Amino acid sequence: MKVLIVDDEFIAQELLKGFLESYDAIWNVAINGIEAVEAFQLALAQRDPYDLILLDIMMPQMDGHQALREIRRIEAEEGIGGTDMVKIAMVTALSDAKNVMEAFVKGSCGAYLTKPVYPEQLHRVLLDFGLVDEK
Repeated sequence: MKVLIVDDEFIAQELLKGFLESYDAIWNVAINGIEAVEAFQLALAQRDPYDLILLDIMMPQMDGHQALREIRRIEAEEGIGGTDMVKIAMVTALSDAKNVMEAFVKGSCGAYLTKPVYPEQLHRVLLDFGLVDEK
C-alpha cells in the first residue's frame, strides 16, 4: 500500500508512520497542500499512484480542503473516477459540521478522522477502503 501523509506537524507525521508500519505500507510525506498536489501528480505521471492520502486540513500555503479539491480536479481531467479515484481520509483536529461536510460533499473524501488518531481508527478506515483485510 502506497500512502501520502500530508501534515505540517512532525509529531502527527511520525504517529501516522508508526501506525502504518504494521501494514508494510510505503509512505511519503508532504507538509502542505501544494506539496501534496505535486506528489499526487508525480505519482500519477510515473504510473505509480497513491492508494491512500491522509490529509490534514489546517496547513500553510494551501489547506487540506483546497488540496482535496485540486486532486479531484486533476483526477477528473485525467478521466479517473469512481473506485479508481485515490482514497482520501481527512485527518484533522477540526470536527465541526462545516469542515466535515465540506470534505465529504465538496471534496469527495472517503473518511474523516479527528486527531488524536488511534490505531484502531486508522485500521477501520483501511478496512472500509478495502486496503487491508480483517486482522
